[in-house]
Amino acid sequence: MENAPIYMDHHATTPVDERVLARMIPYFVDRFGNAASRAHSHGLAARNAVEAARAEVAGLVGAKPDELIFTSGATESDNLAIRGVAEGREAEGKHIVTVRTEHKAVLDSCAALERKGWQVTRLDVDHEGLVSPDAVADALTDQTVLLSVMLANNEVGVVQRLSEISALARERGVLFHCDAAQGVGYLPFSVEDLQIDLASFSAH
Repeated sequence: MENAPIYMDHHATTPVDERVLARMIPYFVDRFGNAASRAHSHGLAARNAVEAARAEVAGLVGAKPDELIFTSGATESDNLAIRGVAEGREAEGKHIVTVRTEHKAVLDSCAALERKGWQVTRLDVDHEGLVSPDAVADALTDQTVLLSVMLANNEVGVVQRLSEISALARERGVLFHCDAAQGVGYLPFSVEDLQIDLASFSAH
């Protein structure tokens, strides 16, 4: 159709793959059931399907199935990770380190904590969009409880040097969160190999 809009926001979300839709339709039509209902076969079948999916996704990111939590999407996952760490480790310190070019979901969560008295350090990037591991090391203090650096940027696609950055967090006893929504499925990614404590990603 002439003058029809062209969709160019696939980094935000994509159409459901036809193969995925074909696998999902039976659970909307005749295999429906509440996965938390264990007293009947419909619930048990749904639970088995969810757990099979959990194991498959965990394998994709180098995690154990019981480490994977399904949320409504990466934004909720970012919020849950950042605010969850803040609430759970507040007694150890009230400082978070992140990068100015992080996804808005990360930056908004940090800003919300800042309004509650937290200190947030937002690191600059170089002309290629990379954050310097040296800058990360300098920013970490004895009050830092969380470092949040994305895998691949949602605007320009630059891939951060996560191995070096995660090693710094590990050395300092700081939890490391990674928004990997733009890279999982496209780039090699293992939470175990990269020593990532919390990772957020989605299906798009």
